[in-house]
Amino acid sequence: MKAVLTRDRPASVERLALPPPSAPSGDIDAQAMLSALPVPVVLLDAANRFRFANHAAEQFLGVSLMQLRQITLASLLPEDNPLFGLLTQVRQQGSTIFDHDLTLEGPRLYKRGTAVQATALLEEPGCVLLTFQDSSAARALDRQIQFRGAARSVTGMSAVLAHEVKNPLSGIRGAAQLLEGSVTDGDRELTVLIRDEADRIRDLVDRMEIFGEKPIERRAVNIHRVLEHVRRLAGTGFAAHVRLTEVYDPSLPPTWANRDQLVQVMLNLVKNAAEAIASDPALIERGAGEIVLTTAYQHGMRLAVAGSDHRLLLPLVVTVRDNGPGIPEDIRSHLFEAFVTSKPSGSGLGLALVAKIVGDHGGLIEVDSRPGRTEFRLFLPVIIEAEADAP
Repeated sequence: MKAVLTRDRPASVERLALPPPSAPSGDIDAQAMLSALPVPVVLLDAANRFRFANHAAEQFLGVSLMQLRQITLASLLPEDNPLFGLLTQVRQQGSTIFDHDLTLEGPRLYKRGTAVQATALLEEPGCVLLTFQDSSAARALDRQIQFRGAARSVTGMSAVLAHEVKNPLSGIRGAAQLLEGSVTDGDRELTVLIRDEADRIRDLVDRMEIFGEKPIERRAVNIHRVLEHVRRLAGTGFAAHVRLTEVYDPSLPPTWANRDQLVQVMLNLVKNAAEAIASDPALIERGAGEIVLTTAYQHGMRLAVAGSDHRLLLPLVVTVRDNGPGIPEDIRSHLFEAFVTSKPSGSGLGLALVAKIVGDHGGLIEVDSRPGRTEFRLFLPVIIEAEADAP
C-alpha cells in the first residue's frame, strides 16, 4: 500500500550535494545535516545515478559514497524491482510517495521489509530523494518477545513433566528391568523396548529442563575466540564435509555474555547449517558446500541488558550463512518456536533454545532464507572499554 503526500517546494539538490563540506556558510548546509542522520538517505538524478548518500546509507547499501557515485541504482537492483516503479511515479507526479515492506534484492544487496519514502525535487527535474527504513530489527524484537513467551511455556511444561512424568517413568523402567530376568527371549525384547522408550522420554524431559529460568553468569567475552572454538569443533566433526569461511572484523569490542552459552548457540547454528548442506546431494557431490561465519559492527542499535552495571550497546552482529537448500516456507515464521522442525528425527527444541539464550542476553536473532542462501544474524550487546576474557 502506498501513501501519497504533497509538498510545496522541496529543498534544492544544489544545496544537498554540491557544496564541499568545508565551504564557509552562515547556516548549516543540508548535506551536513543529512550526513548526521541515522536514517539512510540517498539522492538520485534523472538517470538514477547516485549524487549523494549519507553515512547510514553507505552502511545500509554496503557501498561507499565514492563507489556509489560511479554506478547507478540498476547496478544494485534488477530493473523489475518495485523501487523503479516507485521512482517513475514520483517523477511523474512530482510528489512524495511512501511504500513499505519492499524487498531490495540484487547481486550485491538483500534487504527485506524495507520502508521507502521517495520525494521529487522540483527545483532539479528528475532528481529524487530516497530515505530507507529497515524494520527488520523491530520485527526481530517483536518475534523475540513471542519466542521468550513460548520458551516460558516450555519451562512450565518441563516442570510439570519432571514431576508428573519423570518420577513414574523411573518406576516403569525399573519394573521392565526386573522383568528381563524372568521372561522368555521373545518377551525380553518387549522389556528392552519399554526400557529404551522410557530412556528416550526421560532424555526429552531432560532437554526441556534446560529452558528453566536460571541466573546467567556474564563476563566480557571475545566473540572471535568463541567462533574459533566452534570452528575447530565443527571442522573436525559434523562439518568436515563443508568449507568453513571466516570474515571477521578484528576491531570488535567484547560482548557481555556467558561464554559457554554462546558456544552452545553457535554450535547449534553451525550444526544446522552443516545438516542443511548435507541434505543436498548435489552440493556434497561437487564439494561446494560452504558455511560463512561473519562478524561486524552495526551502529545505531541500543538495548540495555536488565540488571547490568555496564554500558551496553547492541551493535555486534554475528552471521552464520550457508548455501544449502533453504528453510521451508511453511515453518520459516515459526522457526524459533518449540517443537517446530523440518528434520524427520528432530525434537524442535534446538532453535527454541537458541532464541531463549539470545533473548536472555538482551540480544536479537533473525533469519533470512531462500534456496541457496540461509543466513542467521545475531545482534549482541558489547561493552565499551572492557577487557575480553582470557583464552
